[in-house]
Amino acid sequence: MCSPRNADLARSLGADRVVDYTREDFTREQHDLVLDLVGNRSPAELRRAVTPTGSLVLSGGGVSTGGSVFGPMALLIKAQAVAAFTRPRIRVVNRLADLTALKALVEAGTVAPVVDRAYPLAEVPDAIRYVEDEHARAKVVITVG
Repeated sequence: MCSPRNADLARSLGADRVVDYTREDFTREQHDLVLDLVGNRSPAELRRAVTPTGSLVLSGGGVSTGGSVFGPMALLIKAQAVAAFTRPRIRVVNRLADLTALKALVEAGTVAPVVDRAYPLAEVPDAIRYVEDEHARAKVVITVG
């Protein structure tokens, strides 16, 4: 799911079907897997979009407007609290083991990260503004050293 400007990028990454979120609501149908990287939908909305035997994977994100004082952490905490009691399966990617497994996939070439822009550590405020205002098309990286 992406905006029209990112549809070609999604297809180049292997998407069989690209959903334009400006025209379609992905929660109106069920999917085997929903990977939420943005954090702008409630856990209940996301769960409804997943088949009973599917998985919902949350990995942070969050939007700068609205929300609670806890920001995207509130979504992750709520999801983690109900994960043991609900179907579909909910997984919050926030453990060292998850990140280590992801690192191994990247190093093996199984997963290729897509980088939109890189900023040096001294320009973190500019990087944050870019992510919030320009809607980065891929990951924004902070380089250290």
